[in-house]
Order: sequence, then structure tokens, then C-alpha cells
Amino acid sequence: MKPFRFGIVAGTARDLPTWTGLARQAEDLGFDTFLATDPVVDADPLTLLSAAAAVTSTLTLGTFVLADPYRDRRQLAWQVKSLHDLTGGRFELGLGVGHPGAGERSVALGGEFPSPAKRLARLSETIDHLREHAPGPRLLLAGSRPKMLALAARAADTLSFAWRPQTTESDAKSIVDGFDRDRDIELAMNLTAVAGKPAPWLKQYGIDVQELAESGAVTVLPEDPDHAADTLRRWRAQWGISYITINSGYLQQFAPIVERLKGH
Repeated sequence: MKPFRFGIVAGTARDLPTWTGLARQAEDLGFDTFLATDPVVDADPLTLLSAAAAVTSTLTLGTFVLADPYRDRRQLAWQVKSLHDLTGGRFELGLGVGHPGAGERSVALGGEFPSPAKRLARLSETIDHLREHAPGPRLLLAGSRPKMLALAARAADTLSFAWRPQTTESDAKSIVDGFDRDRDIELAMNLTAVAGKPAPWLKQYGIDVQELAESGAVTVLPEDPDHAADTLRRWRAQWGISYITINSGYLQQFAPIVERLKGH
């Protein structure tokens, strides 16, 4: 079993001091990674991660995840190499095909937003291009559908299972069991919430944390830190998932769980 890693996914930045303060706080609380969404509200994540790198020393910075259609792969390779080299290897690249509503931004940035199959083929070409510039950062892919899982099995260092908030343990087991790989890959999951704390930002998507917890969804951890830590140990033993990420709104609430499991 791999040792646990823990990451915070940050999707808001009111201003630069708030953003860099959040990165410092994540490092001080023992988190391993500080991940930016794409975009961070309306800002470029790679620009913000550069600022986070300047005020931290051990924290790994990453993207969760960059939308491949937004960027020319040659420019992306330059940006990725710059972050990787200048941070002393403290950068990890998360890449994806872009969520269904990302087409308008992609076109505004001068790109296209074709069918899912074509976006997946483009992502594969981007990964191959980045690999030509090795050594580079670790690559994370997120997904749960067969074709994305197959690409992850071939090319990713980390696979984050992108299951629905309502996913049960039975559903999760089926998805994990369906991931066929013949090499060593870190397995990850992104939590929706920790039970007990309301999540107003989830309400707009019709997601109720308490309802998810009561239904046994694997995307919500128990509120008690000891119970939560035991749950993550069990999932690692059953499924091999050792890298856990969660929204930065749960930074303080998740920190006691990190303290119990970090390095184990």
C-alpha cells in the first residue's frame, strides 16, 4: 500500500493575499498538495500557482484539472516545464478534457470544443507531446469512464476517480475493479464534503451533504476524525486509494484527519 497523501482543491481567490495565505495555511496544516481549479473563478490557475509557490517551500502545487481544449499544447509544455523547474519539482499537472459547460470559454480563448471523443483524442496527443519534454511533472488524470480509464492506465502517474456525489461503496468498488492496469499507478479520490459542516457552494448543484451522508455516499466522510481516518484506511486496503483531495472550504475540518494519517 502507498502512503497517504492529502490535497486541498482551491477554486476561489478574492485577492492575492487571500490566495497565498490559503497556500501557507495548507502547508502549515500538513497537507501535501495545493490544487487550483481551471479557472479559479475567472483567473488563470497557472499564474496563481506561481504565486503560491513563491510563499511556500514544501507544498506541492498542482491543477485539478486543466482543461486541455483551452490551451495550445506547445505553450502548455513551456508553462509546465517552467513551473516544474523553478519550483524544484513541486508541481504536478492535472489534465482533463473540460467539463460539458466549458465550450464557451474554450472558443473565447481561440480554441475549439469538439465532441467528447475528439477531446479525449486531443488530450492523448497533448500528453504524448508533454512526454517528449521529459523529465516533467507527475501527471494526474481524472475520470471514471472506460476510455479515460484506459488512457490513465497508459499514461497517468495518478488516477483520480471522478465519481458522482451519490456514489455508494458498491458503485465505487465496481469502478475501481474495472480499472485494468499493468503498472504502478497512484489511485486518488476527491471528496465532496465532511459530514457535519454545511456546504453552501454545493446547494446550487442540488447537493445536500447531510442527505449524502445518510445515504452512505463514499464522497462524504464521517464528521468524527477517528471514524473518518478508519474509513480512509479501509478504503485504501480495499481499493488501493491513497491520495485524498477535498475542497478548500474544508481545510480546517479536514486537518485533524490529515494529522492522524499523514505518513502512514
